[in-house]
Order: sequence, then C-alpha cells, then structure tokens
Amino acid sequence: MRYAVIGDIHGNLEALQAVLEDVDEQGVDEILCVGDVVGYGADPEACLELVSEGCSTVVTGNHDYAVAGQSSLESFNPYARRALQWTAERLSADAQQVLAEFPLTAQMNGFALVHSSFFAPERFDYIFAPSQARVSFLKQDVPLAFFGHTHLPVSFFNTQPITYSLEPEISLDPQTKTLINVGSVGQPRDEDARASYAIYDSESRVVTLRRVTYNIEQAAERITRAGLPEILAERLFLGR
Repeated sequence: MRYAVIGDIHGNLEALQAVLEDVDEQGVDEILCVGDVVGYGADPEACLELVSEGCSTVVTGNHDYAVAGQSSLESFNPYARRALQWTAERLSADAQQVLAEFPLTAQMNGFALVHSSFFAPERFDYIFAPSQARVSFLKQDVPLAFFGHTHLPVSFFNTQPITYSLEPEISLDPQTKTLINVGSVGQPRDEDARASYAIYDSESRVVTLRRVTYNIEQAAERITRAGLPEILAERLFLGR
C-alpha cells in the first residue's frame, strides 16, 4: 500500500489542490490527514470538503478542535485567534460538526496518526526536540507514526539517545520506533514556501517527504481580501 499523509492545510485551498494533484500523480492508494484543516487561510469550508471527500482517515488538530468549540481560543496568539473567530463565523453548522467528529488519534495497519503528541494528545503539545519526542514515544505503541503541528518536516527515531533526520527519504527500521512530521500543506515554516506532505510505501518501508509548488500569490490575495491579518498572507511567501 502507498499512503499519502497530509496535514496543517489551514484553509489554504491553492496549496491543498496542488498537493492533491501531486498525490494523484504518485499512484497513492489512500490519503490520510494529521489535522488542522482550518485556521489562518481564507477557504476553510472548501478545504474541509476536499479533505472529507478525499481522506479515508482524519485526526483533529488544535485549530479544528477550537473551531468545533472543543477548546478555548485563549492559548492562541492574537493573529491565530482572529482567524479562528473568522473561521467559526463562516463555517456552516454541518462543517463544524464534521470537525467535532475527528478523533484525536487513529491507528492504521501497523502505524498511527496524531496531530501533536501521543502523550495527552488533547493538550496539543509541540515536538521540536528529541526530549519532546521521547515523551510521545512512551505512548506510541506502533513502530511508525505521523504527526504535524509544528509545520516542520522532520523524523525522530527512538534510539538511545533519540536521534532525528531532516532527510526527505527515510528507510524505516522495524525495530526502531519512528515519528515523522509530514510538514505543512498550507503554511510551511522551514523557510521553504512549497507545500509539504509525505508518502509512505508499506511494502518498501520507505517514507518520502515531498514538496509541491502552488500559487502563493492567489492564496495570499484571498487572505487579504477576506480581511484576515496581513501577516498570515505575508508569511506564505517566506515559508515561516
């Protein structure tokens, strides 16, 4: 089986469409999503429709969770909070119900999905460093897992000590737990403005992190035209 794993779309329709076109060219059997379909971008409902139609499994992200009314907006920075309020005001009741039904984690055939960390996933803790990955590994009961949340494509390995890799291709060791951040479709933050996602080939046991160009100018224009904070459009060009 070949799986595409996408995440952190954040209402960026142009980026999502470009990624789905690339996925279609890769001969993928299933598409999965590690959450944050909405937030920041100007097309939350259209993105949610595409994800709901195209993905066999979707776990919730902290922005999805907040828009669905399952958590407070107080922990978000002012720009994110404003975008979340804007999103909640525009999403239909049916769309918000779809968000509310996304689970915090999901287990597939030999691997798992989570938006942030397997340790108290409802807290949406960040994993930037090996010490934070270690906490998640303690609760990861499968050899491989995919996550998002930081918008940074990186792979962590439960070796002694824990190691990590920024390489775009990872050959999996079945004896070592691996935790792979697939990066962000809609708002990359590794100073590469291209959309990011992963392909997992379960037969070859190789994960490939792919980058896809998209129409940033159009996505940014939609954000400013919607009256969302200007910084949310500007950072698309910077990839951070």
